[in-house]
Amino acid sequence: MERINKVSDFLSKYFILLVVIISLISMLKPEPFIELNKIRVFNQSFINLGLGFIMFIMGITLNLKDVKLVFTNFRDVFIGCTAQYIIMPFVAFILAKIFNLPSALAVGLILLGTCPGGTISNVMTYIARGDVTLSVAMTTVSTFLSPILTPFLTMVLAGAWVNIDTKTMFFSIIQIVLFPSILGIIVRFLVKDKLEKFTKAFVICPIIIIILINGMCIAPNRENLLNSSLILIITVCLHNWIGYFVGYMIGVLTKMTSDKKKTISIEVGLQNASLAIGLSSQFSNPLCALPSAVAVVVHLVSSSLLANIFSKDFSFKKFIFVKKTQYE
Repeated sequence: MERINKVSDFLSKYFILLVVIISLISMLKPEPFIELNKIRVFNQSFINLGLGFIMFIMGITLNLKDVKLVFTNFRDVFIGCTAQYIIMPFVAFILAKIFNLPSALAVGLILLGTCPGGTISNVMTYIARGDVTLSVAMTTVSTFLSPILTPFLTMVLAGAWVNIDTKTMFFSIIQIVLFPSILGIIVRFLVKDKLEKFTKAFVICPIIIIILINGMCIAPNRENLLNSSLILIITVCLHNWIGYFVGYMIGVLTKMTSDKKKTISIEVGLQNASLAIGLSSQFSNPLCALPSAVAVVVHLVSSSLLANIFSKDFSFKKFIFVKKTQYE
């Protein structure tokens, strides 16, 4: 068990570095990742199976206390999830128009914006000294809302570029997100708290899966990524950073406490990019997966930096005040 904990700590500590390394390897030596992409189990791709397993782990880690948090923090959860599902999809749509993205990249960016929050936001909220209970509640609610809201919003906003099969997307999210999560919750209920000692072990598989999925998306799109990398990276970064900023300002406008402002900022700015990668497979053009593949790296780097800034009790009000006094 001690060895597993060491592996878990190593993967967690060097997660960003490993993502970058595998991304570079998949660019230089794409063949193994392309072959991995061809593997099918029960007629399901490795990406979808991996995402389902991650959601299963998420279900196992939830408990009755987490469910209660949704109701005890109802106002903040409602504000946060509403902001997430309004801001990020529409910001993605506006950026796609401003930068005149090719249709496949525009659809991929909008799909990314319509996806729920990911579990990485919970970790970053903890580092940022935010409200972890609110973060967990928001991730849970946005995830369970995704089978309805993600296909609907994608159809409304991305329908200008391609025809969106909302029925297929709905059942894909049910299959990838809802069923595994519910199964994990059932397993947790049956075994009670006997899984607590395996918490660090549960971290290993999701990290490895996310790293591999990113490589599998980049490998077949190597040439396309090189040709459109700068504009794509700029667009994904702006989408992410605008989410952080607007999320924080919503916390300010609704008079939330400092720790909740940080949480809303992180939750709004971070999407489940891995889920967006899985869902993009239903589109015929593989370019649709590129914005989410880039977002995996961008989100990890930006959220780590933001969490460290927030951990030092940063606030926009304090920042503006300090800047003003420096020049007076």
